Amino acid sequence: DGMNVLFIVVDDLRPVLGCYGDKLVKSPNIDQLASQSLVFSNAYAQQAVCAPSRVSFLTGRRPDTTRLYDFYSYWRVHAGNYSTLPQYFKENGYVTLSVGKVFHPGVSSNYSDDYPHSWSIPPFHPSTEKYENDKTCRGKDGKLYANLVCPVDVTEMPSGTLPDIQSTEEAIRLLNVMKTNKQKFFLAVGYHKPHIPLRYPQEFLKLYPLENITLAPDPWVPENLPSVAYNPWTDIRQRDDVEALNVSFPYGPLPDDFQRQIRQSYYAAVSYLDMQVGLLLNALDDVGLSNSTIVVFTADHGWSLGEHGEWAKYSNFDVATRVPLMFYVPGMTTSSVTQGERVFPYLDPFSHILGLVPKGRSEKVVELVSLFSTLAELAGLQVPPVCPEMSFHVALCTEGASIVRYLNALQENMEEEKDGCDDTSRCFNEEPVAFSQYPRPADTPQWNSDKPKLKDIRIMGYSMRTIDYRYTVWVQFNPNNFSANFEDVHAGELYMVETDPNQDYNIYNNTSHG
Repeated sequence: DGMNVLFIVVDDLRPVLGCYGDKLVKSPNIDQLASQSLVFSNAYAQQAVCAPSRVSFLTGRRPDTTRLYDFYSYWRVHAGNYSTLPQYFKENGYVTLSVGKVFHPGVSSNYSDDYPHSWSIPPFHPSTEKYENDKTCRGKDGKLYANLVCPVDVTEMPSGTLPDIQSTEEAIRLLNVMKTNKQKFFLAVGYHKPHIPLRYPQEFLKLYPLENITLAPDPWVPENLPSVAYNPWTDIRQRDDVEALNVSFPYGPLPDDFQRQIRQSYYAAVSYLDMQVGLLLNALDDVGLSNSTIVVFTADHGWSLGEHGEWAKYSNFDVATRVPLMFYVPGMTTSSVTQGERVFPYLDPFSHILGLVPKGRSEKVVELVSLFSTLAELAGLQVPPVCPEMSFHVALCTEGASIVRYLNALQENMEEEKDGCDDTSRCFNEEPVAFSQYPRPADTPQWNSDKPKLKDIRIMGYSMRTIDYRYTVWVQFNPNNFSANFEDVHAGELYMVETDPNQDYNIYNNTSHG
């Protein structure tokens, strides 16, 4: 009880990490965190785009309840005055701090990252964030471009730094302030990379020689994929280097060698991110708080690297919805740490140490919407009640059930916890399911298919993922009253995980699976 919380959320990070079994990526610091944590192999975001996903897990409500499927409304005005996860900790005596991209900036968090509701002091944004999409990538001709693939010399960047480096520095500064003031804190740190543009210090490229980079296992558009399910990766097409390739809309494909370069740069950006996470966790050791701080590490959604012929997020496939999720809880996921003992010594990705495996792994299907209730329970706060069916008028409730029972099961070294049922609203006899959704403006790929504005949404794809399958139905949607008509099904998808892990063979119309 009374532990601090360090909540690390990464933008567009799919689970390409050593601790998730990826053999190529070098992520020693995140793997070290995993070696002291319970790692969830099947964790899913509720919508594979930044603002809706973040508002969903920070309020503990699904997108149909926040009514945010795009970037252009603030839930407190547009849906209901819902309490947020940091707000709940703030109301319970914590100093709550936001560094980098936690809420999505702009309208969707009231141009203030929901300050002062959620945070004790104004949120910190790196001063160099504003250059993110500028022409800072040097081309072969020596000129500067706004490219997708953008390894850089950091000394040449504006202010001689990059946003995530600034965020790490500020987070470390705040840890020192909290230590000095002996204040209980909830510190959220939001990292940008590997979000596009793939702009990172160029030395990370040498970790990934191009000849080691393969294409996606399924770089083609699946034959039975309904066209409504496809995302045409329009934001990538607008980058200078991709635009120069003159790729046909909507299906492409991108040239193989360029696909490899994107994948190489994504991995390099992940190792750069790993370095930042390593420095941050090392600082937690330095201030002597590793034994009294819960650390959560996750992402707002995944990212396609050529699977199904797709790039970016904007879909219901696992590559877009599945995220890394791990919880480090001193005394629970690890035996108690003695004061002053180093738990997270910094590991240099360039002299990479292999072989750190997760402390515990859960294959259970879980959702990011459960973060609110889970963190409240882990910190010894009262767990918010489960929302009633209609909860627009309820300020404090959550649509995600706490997953602390899986951490308890780890503690008891039991593979399966007995499904007890003392409280009917929290009954877990059913198979766990993760729900995701994605809106579309039309049945075929359009220029606004990836990010339709609310008024343009005509179809909603509702997707459920169980341990055995992913099932999606694309149904008629009315944006004026936020209603989905399940009588009007435009298309459907069904993939069996065991025989089709990459979700390439849609058997929705296959009569033998009636």
